[in-house]
Amino acid sequence: MTTMTDAALAEFKMPDVGEGLTEAEILKWYVQPGDAVTDGQVVCEVETAKAAVELPIPFNGVVRELRFPEGTTVDVGQVIIAVDVAGGSGSTAVAPEPVSVPEPTAPEPEPEPQGRQPVLVGYGVSEASTKRRPRKGDVVAAPAAVAQLAPAPALAPEPEALAKGNGRPLAKPPVRKLAKDLGVDLASLTPSGPDGIITREDVRAAVAPAPEPVVTQVQVQTQVQEAFAVAPAVVQGGVRETRIPVKGVRKATAAAMVGSAFTAPHVTEFVTVDVTRTMKLVEELKADKEMQGLRVNPLLLIAKALLVAIKRNPEISASWDEAAQEIVQKHYVNLGIAAATPRGLIVPNIKDAHAKTLPELAASLSELVSTAREGKTSPGAMQGGTVTITNVGVFGVDTGTPILNPGESAILAVGAIKLQPWVHKGKVKPRQVTTLALSFDHRLVDGELGSKVLADVAAILEQPKRLITWA
Repeated sequence: MTTMTDAALAEFKMPDVGEGLTEAEILKWYVQPGDAVTDGQVVCEVETAKAAVELPIPFNGVVRELRFPEGTTVDVGQVIIAVDVAGGSGSTAVAPEPVSVPEPTAPEPEPEPQGRQPVLVGYGVSEASTKRRPRKGDVVAAPAAVAQLAPAPALAPEPEALAKGNGRPLAKPPVRKLAKDLGVDLASLTPSGPDGIITREDVRAAVAPAPEPVVTQVQVQTQVQEAFAVAPAVVQGGVRETRIPVKGVRKATAAAMVGSAFTAPHVTEFVTVDVTRTMKLVEELKADKEMQGLRVNPLLLIAKALLVAIKRNPEISASWDEAAQEIVQKHYVNLGIAAATPRGLIVPNIKDAHAKTLPELAASLSELVSTAREGKTSPGAMQGGTVTITNVGVFGVDTGTPILNPGESAILAVGAIKLQPWVHKGKVKPRQVTTLALSFDHRLVDGELGSKVLADVAAILEQPKRLITWA
């Protein structure tokens, strides 16, 4: 989102993140006043409700001013950086009023960055905030003609959409990022947007055999992930009380949990299981050459056990479409893993986890956890989940009654694995035992189906050879 205030100064605004998000926090500046910048160079990192994202700048020049310091939450549309672009050609129209004008062009226009507007990865820009930049040969209004227009807010060029004839599918940068995250080839899609532009819905339709959940669920899901930074505590009235602004992950979690708890009727079932054989298998896999370099832990086998249980009971992989009054059966599993990060709890998911081998699942789990801890989880990685695992056992907790991630059908809580007295082969022996809890949406999943899934997970963990016989 860019405006030209005069022939020499360009202002870059906080991009419109869309999907109900209206602000972002500046985490870090990568440039300072006086630094030279080039088109596409990352100038800062911001954090939104979805993730931490790096913002590129869409023009060349020298940084004149940073409008906000690090740690500031900025509304969408506010100018965050001003750049002196006097080094460009500056050969065409100058806009005395804050209206949309093309960037200064060099004698030989570059085909690629035509009118590109950097936005937060994974988000779109609103239609009201975009406008196509004039193509070569278009008539550019003279200053006198511009003055006759009613004053209007600055309009940003539409991102890389209308460069016809270059052979590339027409899609905005956030749509390209979403396609990359979901593994979708844009060239294989039929565009449904205006002027043949591929939309976010086109990409999602390519990976989902059924419609997305009802809009209200999507809105709740996006509210869940609103900005992950924990705000500094503001002390009020001395040291006896501390007031912390409700923002970041706390605000997001509150919105999501309230929405989920009062939308989906929850049922939670529990089972305590002897996982001694599973723990032995974990140690054996650590020494297996096929698993060398991969992180092998109990969560890996629990995830595999849940995937096998879903394969045996596929009806549990579903969502509720309130508007259409339909149950959307999903013939795939995007397995969510609740991850504690420095910025709070997020739930990225492993796409098509049902189709992965054990080594592939181990690699995906490791990548998911490390990316989450670094704060680099992409928005696409947190969308489209079907079921989730939350490992509360790492905190020494026996179990819990987890609340569903909005739009999903079930969530499995895994408790701490402890050495306990257990009747084994007719004798009381010390065995490694854990408690599992499965919460599910009772609109989608009745007691029988939920019980079968939980019982299958427990049976596999008790006798992990079932990973082979039941797979």
